[in-house]
Parts: sequence; C-alpha cells; structure tokens
Amino acid sequence: MADGQGMRITLENVAKKFAREKVFSGAIHVFEPGSRTALLGPNGSGKSTLLQVVAGALVPTAGSVEHRLAGRLIDPEQVYRHVSIAAPYLNLYEDLSLRQALANHARFKPFHPGISVQDVAKTAYLEPHLEKPVLHFSSGMKQRLKLALAILSNTPLLLLDEPATNLDAEGIAWFRELLMENLDGRTLLVASNRQEEETFACTESLEISKWK
Repeated sequence: MADGQGMRITLENVAKKFAREKVFSGAIHVFEPGSRTALLGPNGSGKSTLLQVVAGALVPTAGSVEHRLAGRLIDPEQVYRHVSIAAPYLNLYEDLSLRQALANHARFKPFHPGISVQDVAKTAYLEPHLEKPVLHFSSGMKQRLKLALAILSNTPLLLLDEPATNLDAEGIAWFRELLMENLDGRTLLVASNRQEEETFACTESLEISKWK
C-alpha cells in the first residue's frame, strides 16, 4: 500500500472545538509526501486532537482536510486504510493473546511485505509472550507493541503521539532504530512536548500555539 511513498495532507482553515471549548482554529498547512514534522506544544494544547484530525479519525468543526496519494485524492471514508497511529489513548485488544492481536491487526492493516506476525513479535522483543493475553503486559511492553504495529504497517502516513511514553532508555534506543529503519518515504508526524527522544527523525516543526 505504501510502497515507500508518502501521503500529502492539506489543512485548509481547519478548526476543532468540543462543546464550547475551541481547541484550535485557522490551521493552514501542507504536509508534503515524505515530510517529517514535529507537532510541538505543552500537554493539553490540542496536539492529539490535531493528530486525529490529520488521521481522518475526527471531523473538523470547520475547514477541510485533504489526503492525496500519488496525486490521487483519497475518499475520506478510506483514509484510515492508509494511516498508522500509535498513541497513549488508543487501546490494544487486551483480551486477545499477542498472537491473536497481531493477526487481527494484519487483517485490517497489512505489515510491510515479508514481515510476519512472528517477525513483529520478535522485533518488539515480545516473541516469548505470543500466547499471553495483552492484558497482562507491562506498560512498557504495551508501548513497544503499539509502536511496532504502527511502524511496521505498510502505510504511507505514520502518526506518533508522544511515542516515548512508558519507554526506558533501552526502549527509546529500540524505538529510534525501528523508526529510522522503516521510515522510507513515508509522511511522518510526531506530536511531542519538545522531547528530543521523540522528535529526532523530524526535519521541520510546527507549534500548535500558532492556531490558538
């Protein structure tokens, strides 16, 4: 699906509010194919909300979000097929075993060609736990699983929300290597409160405060 190619996302006067709370407004930006952008701001500033709007998971209150792949406009209903996201607020299928959770994910969002369920478990250092319910994983194991699922999925848009959450120094080194080996030409957006261990791969940055 990705074939090493990134997605182009155009935000045109995008706003989002919940009830009477305005999260951001007037967001205008083009994420070019293959761009690597850090979305910066303190906790509670709306980074996660904007990330979900870019992912097509949230509909903006105003404005438009356009997704293109190889110049072709993607139907909003189909955007989810082309996006991988790892975020603290997105839950795993915890009642499944690791093997079942990986197989379930692969049915909806295939991994890169040649990568099997076993490979993903091995990459995340979770191979000994294939038959264990995800419910019984530690927070660090769950975070490695979330990151491996997103980064190893064959999608042209990769969204990471505070990816260093629950990772120790060894886990952060693992994440850095995994991301750099699997970025290719994908479009990357990383939401962070300015942590270098999260934004190291980014070549440009956006301050969400500009759209407050």
